[in-house]
Amino acid sequence: MNSSPLVRAYGDSGVLLAGGTSGVGLATACAFVDAGVRRLVLLGRNEARGRDACQVVLDRCADVEVTFIATDASDVDWVERSVAAAHRALGTVDVLVNSTTTAYRPELLHRTPPSDIAGILMGQALPPMLLTRTVLPLMQEQGGGSIINIASDAAKVPTPGESALGAAMAAIVMFSRVAAIEGKRNGVRVNAVTPSLINGTPTAANVLSDGFSKSLFEKAAAQAHLGVAVPEDLASLIVFLGGPDSARLTGQTISVNGGISAM
Repeated sequence: MNSSPLVRAYGDSGVLLAGGTSGVGLATACAFVDAGVRRLVLLGRNEARGRDACQVVLDRCADVEVTFIATDASDVDWVERSVAAAHRALGTVDVLVNSTTTAYRPELLHRTPPSDIAGILMGQALPPMLLTRTVLPLMQEQGGGSIINIASDAAKVPTPGESALGAAMAAIVMFSRVAAIEGKRNGVRVNAVTPSLINGTPTAANVLSDGFSKSLFEKAAAQAHLGVAVPEDLASLIVFLGGPDSARLTGQTISVNGGISAM
């Protein structure tokens, strides 16, 4: 057991962001740079978006060392190769942010094809689990680190149209809580962030396009009396969770939803 966990300042931290090429992930990369981080690796599927995201980060600060690694985060062999490459590029992996998602749109259960359910569960829940499992030993060996998994309020609030999605998000939340209990002995913190609707993201554009999901999220947005969240709202919390000011915070699930719900 490490009695003095390693908690590096932002300027000394290496940050690995999965899903870091758009939306919350890219906003988080920029926010880490603003906080002083100078070593980042972004993971994503699309090479072109990866290059564009790296340029956005470099435009924020020309002194940043930022690398993109193409990754299918649902493939265990690919994840292991990418994490190893990220570790070599960063030197240390002090913060892992899992901001992966799939192009899922809410639908009532009786309208959801049974053949789609496994894909919803695996597509949403598996990537953060694989990445957490692969990075955890690196953080344990160095004596500390912070893992932030992004799920959604579907993990907490039973919402029509989100039965399978809610199950996947609840899996991420419980996985994170158990990982936090296991990781604390070696100074590793694990927390989850659960937004609801996030304006200005590809996911929001998808769910608000038409049909049942459009009606569902328009009603939710009307309850966000503090304002519907934007990527920067999530990013500021994630940067806090990845930094020294949250050194004694682990196993928590924090909602950022503008007041849509209180759980």
